[in-house]
Amino acid sequence: MTYRVCFVCTGNICRSPMAEHVFRHHVEEAGLGGAVEVDSAGTGGWHEGDGADPRTVAVLEENGYTSAHSARPFRASWFSALDLVIALDEGHLRELRALARTPEEAAKIRLLRSYDPAAGDALDVPDPYYGGREGFEECLEMVEAASGGLLAAIRAEVEERTA
Repeated sequence: MTYRVCFVCTGNICRSPMAEHVFRHHVEEAGLGGAVEVDSAGTGGWHEGDGADPRTVAVLEENGYTSAHSARPFRASWFSALDLVIALDEGHLRELRALARTPEEAAKIRLLRSYDPAAGDALDVPDPYYGGREGFEECLEMVEAASGGLLAAIRAEVEERTA
């Protein structure tokens, strides 16, 4: 049974596609590509159908990640098919919890940086959209730092399911 995770930010053109591609890379490297499906979406549909922000694409590709993407809004109906919904900041967390129709759906929502022990109380990945390239590089650093902990948690879930 495939474990499904979806990363969610505001417009699905900066942070969540970056997290999607970075995490998919980690999943593949860990040999879990057949067991874990990685996706992303936005809390709104402003950029629906658009590719990732060119700065996101540049930072991803310069660091060896893929970048193909088509933005889309998150739908409440997806909760039933997802195992984990990863919010990139507290605002997304609140919006996703408001969309959840049951306590079980709400329990699937987590902040990405909660998987990075070094993050402390700073659990938001700041939106780089209105800034310069350095914000996108910082975003990548935060996503990479949390990916190991997230991968360990998902690996444990996948192993538990197959035991």
